[in-house]
Amino acid sequence: MNKKVLVFAGSTSKKSINKQLASFAATKLKNISYQVADLNDYQVPLFSIDEEENGFPENVKGFNELLDQFDGFVISLAEHNGSYTAAFKNIFDWVSRMDRKVFRDKPLLLMATSPGGRGGASVLESAKSTFPHLGAVIVATFSLPNFYDNFIDGKMMDGEFKNNLVQAVQAFEKTV
Repeated sequence: MNKKVLVFAGSTSKKSINKQLASFAATKLKNISYQVADLNDYQVPLFSIDEEENGFPENVKGFNELLDQFDGFVISLAEHNGSYTAAFKNIFDWVSRMDRKVFRDKPLLLMATSPGGRGGASVLESAKSTFPHLGAVIVATFSLPNFYDNFIDGKMMDGEFKNNLVQAVQAFEKTV
């Protein structure tokens, strides 16, 4: 049986550095296929109990069904003011109302990057503490600081960061 993972960024930026990082990490998978998703394809109204009373939007149902199709997840989170982007938080708030175990108790490679020197450390820490409650089995984490200095023309420039990423991908792949 061929294993497959879903790869996406917690961002809706068309030039998302987190999507670039997540996609790059996926290319390091040796025996697992992957599909890259874009949150822009799953735009939904802001979650509220009042909105939920109208039923679940089709894009919520579609994203929830998409999560069912994979054996694991590679996610790189963008950080806005030390936390998740509004778009990421919103879709996950919606999906968690359909299935509390958003990540289906499946393996997760959790990453973040940013233009700054902390590499999305705040959002990564937040996700590490909350995602297990949503059914994530966090196998490995990776943070890339100073994205524009360390990732140029689709390549990771720093050997130590690249080695750390490859180790994280390998640990993830063993559990999928």
